[in-house]
Amino acid sequence: MAAMAPEPVGALDSAGLLRVDVAGAESNVAVYLADHGIPVRWVSALGDDPFGRLVKRHVAAGGVDVDGVRTDPRHPTGLLFKDPGPGSTRVHYYRGNSAAAALGPALLADDALRGARLLHLTGITPALSPSCHALVEQALAADRPWPVSFDVNHRPALWTGAPEPAGDVLRTLADRADLVFVGLDEARALWGAGLTPDGVRGLLPHPRTLVVKDADRAATAYTPAGRHTVPAPRVDVVEPVGAGDAFAAGYLAGVLRGDDPVRALRRGHLTAASALRVTGDHGTLPPPDTTARLLAADPATWTTH
Repeated sequence: MAAMAPEPVGALDSAGLLRVDVAGAESNVAVYLADHGIPVRWVSALGDDPFGRLVKRHVAAGGVDVDGVRTDPRHPTGLLFKDPGPGSTRVHYYRGNSAAAALGPALLADDALRGARLLHLTGITPALSPSCHALVEQALAADRPWPVSFDVNHRPALWTGAPEPAGDVLRTLADRADLVFVGLDEARALWGAGLTPDGVRGLLPHPRTLVVKDADRAATAYTPAGRHTVPAPRVDVVEPVGAGDAFAAGYLAGVLRGDDPVRALRRGHLTAASALRVTGDHGTLPPPDTTARLLAADPATWTTH
């Protein structure tokens, strides 16, 4: 999507100027994976309009293969508007009838998906349209040719008027994936206010790996090797939108590089920190030597760095 945000940062209804940027959970993950040196392809659809050309050019400039991006002459590129406020940022979506919302299960037969080591999806896609919901259902079918990672990524504004409750849909889809990301705050909003990370695992028993992110406190990974918790580093937060996508990309980069769960969680935290320090969805990763030092640090050094 194209993203509009007040410049300088402030309430949307008081803005004099808007800065045009690019946003989107899956494309954010793709760009951060490219930052980590992972070959990655983004498969989606954009309108045949200036915003679509901007988005495609921006994602390609991040080192992402965009050969699988379709240009749809009948539907526009989706838009969002950020509305920063004290302690949080509201997001207003304009995605109805967008090019991405017109996608469906036929996309899974595209040559762009052939040979993928991993397919990454989010809970945003099934909220866009019935055809997008069917696409995700098919991608998670038992005979799928690739492992699937799924970020729950609950966006309440997208579920207004949906025929089924978001909690039911997202729990069913997530429990079919191989690797799942979910924030503890969104799990509590979807499935019960008193949930703990262990409680979330009880609700999602089937994924081989489940990662539960507890905001700025810690993240816990449930893997075949056991339960692993890594505290989050201290960060001076500028704007939180995009940090969850960055964390997912960092963790996936660790998995694809063969990291153990603790190193993968640390890589997720470090990537999220880069997003938290900027007003856009994409920040600069730490220098490679800094990343290597922190990935190898003892727990005390990691906690106090």
